[in-house]
Amino acid sequence: MPTYERETTVNSPFDDVWAFHSRVSGLEAVTPDWLGLRVERVIGPDGEPNPNVLEPGSEVALSIRPFGVGPRQYWTSVITDRERDEGSAYFRDEMVHGPFDRWEHTHSFFADGDRTVVRDRVDYELPFGPLGDAAESVSTPGFAAMFRARHRLAKAQLE
Repeated sequence: MPTYERETTVNSPFDDVWAFHSRVSGLEAVTPDWLGLRVERVIGPDGEPNPNVLEPGSEVALSIRPFGVGPRQYWTSVITDRERDEGSAYFRDEMVHGPFDRWEHTHSFFADGDRTVVRDRVDYELPFGPLGDAAESVSTPGFAAMFRARHRLAKAQLE
């Protein structure tokens, strides 16, 4: 299964970085404009709309329309895991509906003095079986551009 990873260091305290990424507003802030993100709904694990923190069981439905071209692509993810220890934390979201056959995104955070290391890891499967497998090498530049922008925007928001 293909995997994409990116890591960056943010010159901001761990607690601030963790809190920022724990809310849907953090997702909105780090999504590049060219993706045309629209958050359709957010439901907490107890069914409450628009929870303050994305806890396990929270569902995020969104749509994107990259570069304003073509129809909107709808995507629903569920937060499946979330843990925090002293100086490290992570949460994982898994796509339950969307354009990939599989998408599991782990967001990890590690304290480094007054800075925080942010690491994204995406395990994914493209649709269309063998045809999607053949296109996997073409997907890497798109992931790289999106996550490069996400990390740049996170730094701009938090530093």
